[in-house]
Amino acid sequence: MTAFGIFCSRKRVLQRAMKTSGPSLCVPCIARLQIRSWHREYPHIGKLHILRAPTSNFRTKIHSRSLHSDFKPFVPPTPTSLPKPAPPKTYRRTRKTIRRLLYLATGLGIAYEVDKFFLYSSLARSARTFWLGSLVATDYKINFRAHPPLADSIQALHTRNAERLFDLLRTNGGLYLKIGQAIAMQSAILPPEFQKMFSKMFDDAPQNDWKDAERVILEDFGKTPEELFGISFTGEPGKGVMERTARASASVAQVHWARLTDGREVAIKIQKREIAQQVGWDLWTFKAVARIYTWLFDIPLYSLVPYISERLLLETDFVNEADNSERMADLVAGESRLRGRVYIPKVYRELSSKRIMTAEWIEGVRLWDKETLTRPWQGRWRQGSPGCRGAPLDAPNRQQVAEVIRNHPSEEHLKPNREWWKGVDGKGGLGVSLKDTMQTMVDLFSAQMFLWGCCHCDPHPGNIFIRRLPSGKPELVLIDHGLYVQMQPEFRHQYSLFWKSLMTFDNKTISEIVRGWGINNPDVFASATLLKPYTGGDGSTSAGIKRTMSAKEQQERTYEMQQQMRKGIREILADEKKWPRELIFIGRNMRIVQGNNQYLGAPVNRIKIMGNWASRSLVDSPDLSYGAKLVNLGRHILFKFVMFGTDVVFYSSKVAQFLGRKSNLEDDMEASMKKMAGDMGFELNHNVFEG
Repeated sequence: MTAFGIFCSRKRVLQRAMKTSGPSLCVPCIARLQIRSWHREYPHIGKLHILRAPTSNFRTKIHSRSLHSDFKPFVPPTPTSLPKPAPPKTYRRTRKTIRRLLYLATGLGIAYEVDKFFLYSSLARSARTFWLGSLVATDYKINFRAHPPLADSIQALHTRNAERLFDLLRTNGGLYLKIGQAIAMQSAILPPEFQKMFSKMFDDAPQNDWKDAERVILEDFGKTPEELFGISFTGEPGKGVMERTARASASVAQVHWARLTDGREVAIKIQKREIAQQVGWDLWTFKAVARIYTWLFDIPLYSLVPYISERLLLETDFVNEADNSERMADLVAGESRLRGRVYIPKVYRELSSKRIMTAEWIEGVRLWDKETLTRPWQGRWRQGSPGCRGAPLDAPNRQQVAEVIRNHPSEEHLKPNREWWKGVDGKGGLGVSLKDTMQTMVDLFSAQMFLWGCCHCDPHPGNIFIRRLPSGKPELVLIDHGLYVQMQPEFRHQYSLFWKSLMTFDNKTISEIVRGWGINNPDVFASATLLKPYTGGDGSTSAGIKRTMSAKEQQERTYEMQQQMRKGIREILADEKKWPRELIFIGRNMRIVQGNNQYLGAPVNRIKIMGNWASRSLVDSPDLSYGAKLVNLGRHILFKFVMFGTDVVFYSSKVAQFLGRKSNLEDDMEASMKKMAGDMGFELNHNVFEG
């Protein structure tokens, strides 16, 4: 504080001094005393320059005035004389906003916990799907053009969206993995970036904890696993044994090995507990996203979604799977051309339910293990591999089982190792012919499509086991019968005639059949069916494409090709009401069988075998009259002579392969298909079982 400040506030100082000390002291004295007290109170201000006291005359006048004037002490104003007070700030809008945010956060937290513990994150999975679906759709709407504004190229656009969708399907799991696998098997119509990413969809899914599996058994049967299967987890004498660690885990279920008290070894397929709650939400989300994409991109896909959803839903019903398995076993047993070559595992109905299926345990070699299939047999002569033709399996050593349970309870490898046929060095194999193996496979699936109309639509190598019969021939074991398509007799006859006409270049019949199915482009559909270019048509498709395609720079050409792809899909699905829904999964079956044959080196002429079955089924079908069968028999004999030409092509390819050529007939057909597809906007550049 400065002297100037003291001077300016002198009036207030005097008034306060007069009020406290009264008129006994003169005003200058009071001021001096007050200034000295300030100096003691604020020593950091420094030395104050005290104002000089007024003259004696002035001091006398002031003192006299203070004695003779009426003294009026300070009186606070009355409340009525004061102005109306301003209302305090309540911040009502801010508090309302904060309160709403707290309510929202609390509600979301409660919903998240309810969704997590009671709905197994179904709502979160659906929200995640809608968010990412919207992101992908927006990205394509903005950037799908010759020169994308927010991407380096169309390929970069495809890559980032393929990664997004792949991460979504893997994160959501469950039925989303099934949908991803279905996309992977139909990925020929997708850009190569999607093909490469979705080929990883066949990896094993993580298995659930044993407590969840045990709870499913308890909910379905009202019994514990020990009570239901007669097993003991402590090695109790006279009881069966079971592994709590799953031997295999897929998107919907996991499989546990067990040996029952009566000596039967079984595979117990237990549905993952969350699937029952998630499946309804997942399929609803799938339908909603498909409808949005159909409207947004003008591709008629939604009409196919109800049928696909129905098939996927049936995969979660193990009673349906047991029905399919038993029906297929009866059909195989009744067909002399397949009896003894194909085996369908037994299903134990008394130990099965809607979410649990107990079937015969299969010992065998997976189809993808080509080396083990072909290595020399080191077992005894005229001896088959373990379990062939349903032979009983040797029992595990009780002492070893008890020791494992006692000393290594977390490992639980209780099933005996039955690979004695590999020899002491472990380098042996089944020693079976790949040609016989593929011949059996193509025969089986051709009979399903053309003769029985009951088609297994998931024949990937993981669902096929190979065992060695005592004769040295292969025995094919088909498992996982959840995904089937039932073909109506009329459609089955049309499909058989369509295949037969493809072999004989009967373009008139081909055109009549496919146009009756609502397809406006016979050439494209014929090539998609054969999985090789169909060269017997009028060539209008390729000619039209060559007229519209111009030699532009790479980016514009890629964009133009993929626009042609959209046009091709719309032409195949021209009349959605007529289009047979069964073709979706039949095409999947044929693509997998073709991939199996290609992987094993194309040991058989797949197209000829399927053509023969298509023609022969029109003779053997029980749905046709005797007159129609007789006419078809004459045509079948003529057809056999026509098929001689395909043998010439096939054996020429085998000779070239023997002389050192690395590619096989399936490779040549796929190369031709790639070239044709490239002209039409499709890019086929992946192995169907890569990853």
